[in-house]
Amino acid sequence: MKKILLLAFMTLAIAAADAQKMDAAAVPSNVKASFEKKYAGITAKWEKEAGNYEAGFKKDGVEMSVVIEPGGKIIETEMEIKVAKLPESSLSYLKQHYKGKTVTEASKITKSDGTVNYEAEINDTDVMFDANGKFLKETKDKEDKED
Repeated sequence: MKKILLLAFMTLAIAAADAQKMDAAAVPSNVKASFEKKYAGITAKWEKEAGNYEAGFKKDGVEMSVVIEPGGKIIETEMEIKVAKLPESSLSYLKQHYKGKTVTEASKITKSDGTVNYEAEINDTDVMFDANGKFLKETKDKEDKED
């Protein structure tokens, strides 16, 4: 019985942690102001994830997203890149550890402190690398992505 309750609790916790789409009107004004200051005139689709706000948008034809704290501070910016633009050592890692699988998306993530990471998506798995292409971690996607 304890195992069933624990499993049910974990399932609810995971579901609650998933991103929740939201109407732009529900986004706090200071969060929207931060976004507008950096990306004036661009319309975004908003989600709330782990207490922060994520704005997804296109700029110059490139898919991007920005994560903003409730106080208005931008935490990170993610920009879609071509798979070939991933660091060479990350491409080697992917070829070795994911033989026969295709990278469907690649992104460059820049944190507010300037730290750069790269992300390669393979099926429902995100593989993260540092700026030099060194493997950091692998996580399973918990949300459905819209294309």
